[in-house]
Amino acid sequence: MTLDQFRPASERFLEPFVSAAVRLGLTPDAVSGVAFGLAVAAGLTFAAGGTWYLLGAACILANGWLDLVDGALARELETASPAGDLVDHVLDRYADVIIIAGLSAGVGQYALGFAAVVGVLLTSYLGTQAQAVGAGRDYGGLLGRADRLALVGVAAVLAPFTGLVGPLTVVGWLLVVFAVVGNVTALQRFVGAWRDLR
Repeated sequence: MTLDQFRPASERFLEPFVSAAVRLGLTPDAVSGVAFGLAVAAGLTFAAGGTWYLLGAACILANGWLDLVDGALARELETASPAGDLVDHVLDRYADVIIIAGLSAGVGQYALGFAAVVGVLLTSYLGTQAQAVGAGRDYGGLLGRADRLALVGVAAVLAPFTGLVGPLTVVGWLLVVFAVVGNVTALQRFVGAWRDLR
């Protein structure tokens, strides 16, 4: 299901944004910083709840798009480096935690939020750990980062207009998905890397 497989196809749509970033003199790290700021804004609006979810959805959309732009900009400027990749991954992980913390606070589901953070962080960890041990970067599995951001955006748009769906709100169910499917994705990536290394 992962939307990460469409990254190469998105390159042509990124060109105007990369060109604008070049004209503004932005570095890839600066774009990553702006994306992180948008994730923080999303987390805060999600914690506030109500119609603030809609602003949070817009912030998530912009965060996800800039997460593609920073890499494309690094390639355009020929400044892609392990250091830049490290900065991008660290900011993405903090962004993931802040977004989920905001979602959890907005619906008062802290245990679900904790489980969701575990699923999300382990998914990302297994992807990069596979690369660290020589199996290659793994974007596979059921729920990659692009998928998570898309689901957060959809849930944030629906949240102000829906109440309980069974025992949980739409956001509560989203946290369940991140907790369960995130851990399944982490296991898929582990198994894939294990097979590649044997």
